[in-house]
Amino acid sequence: MGNDDRPMARGRFVAVPACGFLLDFSTFWKEGEAPQPGTTTEEGVRLPDLDPAFDAMAALEAGAIANPDENRRVGHYWLRAPGLAPEPELTRAIEETRDRVLEFAARVREGTLGPAPGARFEQVLHVGIGGSALGPQLAADALPARSGLAIDFLDNTDPEGFERVLGRIGDRLERTLVLVVSKSGGTPETRNGMEAVRAALLARGLEPARHLVAITGEGSALDQRAREEGWVATFPMWDWVGGRTSITSAVGLLPMALLGHDVPAFLEGARLVDEATRLRDPAANPAAQLALAWYAATGGRARRAMVVLPYLDRLVLFSRYLQQLVMESLGKEKDLAGRVVHQGLTVYGNKGSTDQHAYVQQLREGPDDFFCVFVGAREEMTEAPPLEVEPAVTPGDYLLGFLLGTRRALAEAGRRSLLLSIPRLDEAALGGLVALFERTVGLYASLVGINAYHQPGVEAGKKAARGVLDLQRALLAAMGRAPGRFATAGEWAREVGMEDRAAEAFWVLAHLAANPARGVRREGEDTDPAARFGVPG
Repeated sequence: MGNDDRPMARGRFVAVPACGFLLDFSTFWKEGEAPQPGTTTEEGVRLPDLDPAFDAMAALEAGAIANPDENRRVGHYWLRAPGLAPEPELTRAIEETRDRVLEFAARVREGTLGPAPGARFEQVLHVGIGGSALGPQLAADALPARSGLAIDFLDNTDPEGFERVLGRIGDRLERTLVLVVSKSGGTPETRNGMEAVRAALLARGLEPARHLVAITGEGSALDQRAREEGWVATFPMWDWVGGRTSITSAVGLLPMALLGHDVPAFLEGARLVDEATRLRDPAANPAAQLALAWYAATGGRARRAMVVLPYLDRLVLFSRYLQQLVMESLGKEKDLAGRVVHQGLTVYGNKGSTDQHAYVQQLREGPDDFFCVFVGAREEMTEAPPLEVEPAVTPGDYLLGFLLGTRRALAEAGRRSLLLSIPRLDEAALGGLVALFERTVGLYASLVGINAYHQPGVEAGKKAARGVLDLQRALLAAMGRAPGRFATAGEWAREVGMEDRAAEAFWVLAHLAANPARGVRREGEDTDPAARFGVPG
């Protein structure tokens, strides 16, 4: 990045010339309020020193252990600048994987790699969960496909969802390339989706191995299965890349490349913003300014939510993407000193100008429990000439008018907002948006004294889900030992030594009874919590 491309502060604006980003804090910081560490805002919030946060980020990029629970580093920044990786073998692995992704996708798009001799892949089906799905979904929706391939997603374990997507694909399943994404290879939602797809392929007399690609950890159960069964290909998921920051790994790059997106431009956009956000001048560093704005709005505590309002249809999934990136990273019970703090930053949003007919009424006149992030693009990427809906006024003019008008209406009510403007929504801009918020999350986490890179709450939820399945197995086993006996859920729970889980037992048995193929029957009304359950004798 040359000197002319370096980020710069201009009043309450921060410009990043290298990628064309411009952040406008003019309705966020009050007139005369200096957004600098050490100053105190009108609300009495003293902005913290950023030097420790910059030091922590530098250590992270240099390869320091970021997640002591798992003795794991965090290296998603290396994915767009492989030379930063702390070991030469990591640099080579990143570069080789990127090249393999591009070469593989090119063969699929050209038709030299297909499901059978003379056949081409026409459809991509991505099977993943959480960040392994949200990143590719965001990219697929935000960027127009240029390869002629369509893409669908299985990102849940809803059997109706499986049928819905597979039904939509229909006969094209014979020409579908299936990407199965799971770092451990044992993620239940992903495994269940994979098994549903395998069953559908087998039902059509197709060989699943000719359609399946694994993106997983080396040596994982999924990796071993893919190699034993001879799947089309495998690509790595490294333990130093978390799901919520995996979009610049093979997880995001492979579906992007298959759809014909400009992967090098996407990575370059992320790299340029990474470089801009390493600047140790808080006033000119866009991520530092965002982190300070979050801190000013929240007081360093979870007292306000962040409402993300992109005024672009193609960014409708951006708020969902940021929900995981921000909330999974910042939602923590304890700080680094082990004190209970219940830290976090709630994220929600939809798109403008839809929100003006939805919840902006509350934002303006309801509780002051949020701040807004508006996102807009200066260039309209339409092929048709501008349509004048009024003299000298186009739909795009209205869109900008609604953005600025909504922002002014909120400011008049004393609500804070900031505006992030990108030149156009293309691959480079999307990569830059991802990198900007990744860096902001890391800096803000340091400011509030938490570890952004572990997620014990997620693991607790997985463990609890396994406990429910253990309860179900115990209930079915007890019923199987006493065919013809019908009892309440509480009685069955007591039978298996889990009387404290009677409510859960009721919902498990109600679910099984509502699906006759599972073999459980109900005596009593469907809505009666005292109904009796059993298996016929």
